[in-house]
Amino acid sequence: MSEEIDRNLRLVETAEQLREILGPVSERARTKTRSELSEMDRLWLEASPFCLISTSDANGSCDVSPKGDPPGFTLVLDKKTIVIPERLGNRRADSFHNILQNGHAGLLYLVPGRGDTLRINGRASIVSDGPFFDQLVVNGHRPSLALLVDIDEVFFHCSKAFLRSELWNHETWNPETVPSRPRIAKELENTEATLEELEIYYGEQYRKGLYA
Repeated sequence: MSEEIDRNLRLVETAEQLREILGPVSERARTKTRSELSEMDRLWLEASPFCLISTSDANGSCDVSPKGDPPGFTLVLDKKTIVIPERLGNRRADSFHNILQNGHAGLLYLVPGRGDTLRINGRASIVSDGPFFDQLVVNGHRPSLALLVDIDEVFFHCSKAFLRSELWNHETWNPETVPSRPRIAKELENTEATLEELEIYYGEQYRKGLYA
């Protein structure tokens, strides 16, 4: 904990303390996890263009990585197995390095406009080729890597967080309240490019290179 934070805190340190504060779990919430995909889950994956992948290394350091492609980008191999293609990025591969140390991943799938989400937890592997890779091609891009997830549990999560945040209410959107991506890159990232060069890079050129 940072030294700048007031240490006069009442910490919750046991499961018993946590349950006393939160109260009992409803039977429906307690039993809603499943061990394989249902037809409803498949329909959600077919409609979802975006997911967040959480991983951690052997020491417990965590990472969450966004993944996005056209709807249905996650390939369902069977009721227990899904595949997520890896697209062009910054090549840090934080999630993959974590998976090499700790082969587990948590996935959160979104459908634009919907407040509920699909959560999948399982054992993850990195694959560099397989008979299904041709099914992962988008705009001529065949991935060189993919994430294979053997499902341990799957369940739907309620929409309260989205309702509270009004995430999909476009009347609440105001992207100009924070600096632009080029300005963030110029100020916080190690680059010799000028702001004008970064604005060009993150413009139409950036979109054209998504699958280059």
